[in-house]
Amino acid sequence: MLLLTSFWAACAGTGHRRLRALGVFAAACLISVAAALPARAGVFNPETFTLDNGLQVVVVTNRTAPVVTHMVWYRVGAADEPLGKSGIAHFLEHLMFKGTEKLAPGEFSEIIARNGGRENAFTSQDYTGYYQTIARDRLELVMKHEADRMANLVLTDEVTLPELDVVLEERRSRVDNQPAARLSEMTQAATFLHHPYGIPVIGWQHEVSRLTTADALEFYETWYAPNNAILLVAGDVSAEEVRRLAETYYGPLEPAALPERKRVAEPEHQAPRRVVLEDPRVQQPQIGIRYLAPSYVRGESQHAYALEVLSQILGGGTTSRLYRNLVIQQAIAAGAGSWYGPDSLDLATFGFYVIPRPGQDPEAVEAALRAEIETLLADGVTAEELEKAKNQLRAGAVYARDSLTAAPRILGRALTTGQSVEDVEAWPERIEAVSREDVEAAARAVLREERSVTSILLPDPTS
Repeated sequence: MLLLTSFWAACAGTGHRRLRALGVFAAACLISVAAALPARAGVFNPETFTLDNGLQVVVVTNRTAPVVTHMVWYRVGAADEPLGKSGIAHFLEHLMFKGTEKLAPGEFSEIIARNGGRENAFTSQDYTGYYQTIARDRLELVMKHEADRMANLVLTDEVTLPELDVVLEERRSRVDNQPAARLSEMTQAATFLHHPYGIPVIGWQHEVSRLTTADALEFYETWYAPNNAILLVAGDVSAEEVRRLAETYYGPLEPAALPERKRVAEPEHQAPRRVVLEDPRVQQPQIGIRYLAPSYVRGESQHAYALEVLSQILGGGTTSRLYRNLVIQQAIAAGAGSWYGPDSLDLATFGFYVIPRPGQDPEAVEAALRAEIETLLADGVTAEELEKAKNQLRAGAVYARDSLTAAPRILGRALTTGQSVEDVEAWPERIEAVSREDVEAAARAVLREERSVTSILLPDPTS
């Protein structure tokens, strides 16, 4: 997985016809370039407006190719599911491809393919999204059919029950049969003791197996409405063109009386937890340590930007502190790094991973990782490390401006998790403002043992 930083990463979550089975210790890489954004420069310079029915529309003009990306994001995800109905958000994502009053099941996908486009969908804890990338002169075609399924989805047992079997098989193949994914699921559950972020996006098998057509329709009718959605269009198009099409196809849709997004608060953690999974299929041990952390909008959010810089210092590629010390100098690890995901509607996590080299004692490698954390807390970071990390993060923003899909992904994730367009545009300035004192204060606030979960993946010693 390539992460410029969690802010600029590709959308997380499960996708149509597949679950993104995130390994516990996915390595974070960053393109290192000497470029930097000018002071007070925007990132994407989007134009935004809202239709009378509440649909927020964001347009990013990019004339590099006669292509557009059209995305619809809904402010609902797995953490909004009714109790006992885990997996319903992801199940509905699959079912959105099953047809409307105007289109037969799968026909929208066939239309996209015939017109040379690409499409997919994704579900996370906080949002669900659908997208198409296609030639600019096909934008109206895409918008017409996406607006249609926002309001006119047709579901019957004939189409939903076979798709439920698909989702269950997806869980078996991508989670149940993958030791790293199983450990990740258990680690997430141990990280969030009370909050629904501890429930997997794909759902628990025993609950998914009981989902019904009525469950899917109720979830759809509750949350899928223009006033709970964001339309993002990026590419060779103007805001005026998008406004005309959006008013034509999305404008007539009726808004809904939306329920409150009820999220329980995570209690204060008072003891560290440890999750160990041994499996005969494991070829290489893996070690992770994660901490409950603030996001951009929850908890001690004043630390969020400093934590992004800290993660870059510690784990931003092969020149980072952890890689340099554990992989190169001590030569005890095949990989090492850190990660942080601040773009959550509620609390986030900050984590470390290390993959021991063959023949190395996992306990000794874990001790070396913990020693690095202790050194950080005791000695802080250097001015050179700080400036290098900030330059790398700013370079990531430069590259994001050139991507046709980066803008709608970044803006969509921000707008569905409590941020604004202004927050996205101000990101380079906020990173630039981070000081050494900020980074060290953030490390002390977050890297607390009682808020940690250690996860260990090992071969089965009896096999």
